[in-house]
Parts: sequence; C-alpha cells; structure tokens
Amino acid sequence: MKTLQVLSALLCYPQSELQAALGEMIEVLDQENVLPEREHRALLALIDQIRRTDLIELQERYVRLFDQGRALSLHLFEHIHGESRDRGQAMIDLLRIYQQHGFELSARELPDYLPLFLEYLAQRPTGEALDMLVDAMHVIALLGARLAEQGSDYHVVFDALAALVGEPADIEAIRQQAATEGPDETIVNMDKIWEEEAVTFLANQDGCGKSQGGHATVQPVRWVSPPGSTPRAARSL
Repeated sequence: MKTLQVLSALLCYPQSELQAALGEMIEVLDQENVLPEREHRALLALIDQIRRTDLIELQERYVRLFDQGRALSLHLFEHIHGESRDRGQAMIDLLRIYQQHGFELSARELPDYLPLFLEYLAQRPTGEALDMLVDAMHVIALLGARLAEQGSDYHVVFDALAALVGEPADIEAIRQQAATEGPDETIVNMDKIWEEEAVTFLANQDGCGKSQGGHATVQPVRWVSPPGSTPRAARSL
C-alpha cells in the first residue's frame, strides 16, 4: 500500500528530496484513495504547508517536536518498554521479521522507528500490513493525541493511520491521558539526561551520512532482492 509509504515519508526528517516529491505523494493518495475524505483532505493540507514552508524552518519544527524529548519519540518501543531489557529483545524480534522478508537496515536507525516500520509495511501485502499496524495502534494513537494537544499539524498523519485500521477501544482514555499530562520531563531535565546517556546503542557504527538533528541522509530500509531478480528500491513511490 503506497499510502503507507507517503505517511512514512511525511514523518521523516524534512529534506529537499521530500519537498521535491510532494506532487508525487499527492498522486499516490489520489490514485489509491484508501482514506476517508476528511483524512485525505487533511493530508493534502499538510503537504501544501510543507511545500510553502522554508526547509530550515521545517527542520527546526521537526527537531523541536520529535528529537527533544521522549513523549513524542517516533521509536515505538520507547513507549512500551522504556529503557528495559525487553525493548532490546523486541527490536531484535522486529529486525528478524524485516530480514525474513528480504529487508535490511541501510542506515543507523533502530528497527522500531515509526517511519521505517511504515516503509516496511508499505512493501507487504495489504492484509498483513494492516494487521501489523493494528498491533502498533495504541502507541500511534497516543502520539497522535499528544500532537493534537500541542496543536501540531503532524497529528493528521496519525489520524490517517487510525483511519486505515480503526482507533483503539480505549481511545477516549488515551486522549484524556494526553490532555492531562504535564511537561515532558526529558525536556525539563535535558542537560542531566544528556550526561547520563553519553553512550547510546549503535552510536559508534559507521557508514551512514547524517544531517541536521542527527537524522540519516540515506534511505533507512534497503530491499534485498532474491538471487537473479531485478533489484527494486524501497522508496520508489
């Protein structure tokens, strides 16, 4: 489902390539037409905003939202396991699923990164992709609710994901949680956290270009074709 690929791209760190591909993204959304009209129009409005906004401003907004605290982290298991050992095993299990279907990471990114997860789902059969998306919806709904509380237009991407598979049964409790949460303590105590987390998982691996905000400049997923077949790029819309 290429619509998932569009949603993945919209959640990635903004770069000039993203702005250049916005017209193609609109074509995909229009041609597949799998979203309800309200969510479809909201995504088109977000795409138009991205088109009209200076790239540096887009990047600064993105970093303020997703890179300066844990409440809006796009790493799914951050919200399920925190820093427990269970998170490491969950990432190993997810990476194994990617590899079993011919995908491997080609950038310094963890397998539970939401844009990467959506990129993978976009390459799988629709039924399988939606089943896996359902499994992640509790976290996705919480992130969307938090973004809506902050007045961020990015919440429409999460609304679109919910429209594809339905909201969790406890969506009202999720929205109440987002509405009553205090400040993100990881932002309040950022200096202390940086001191304690000077060494991070995968921090010393090479082979990946980086851009502002520490985001990879290469594609996070590479499709590994079976022997004798024609390679195809995971990012081709």
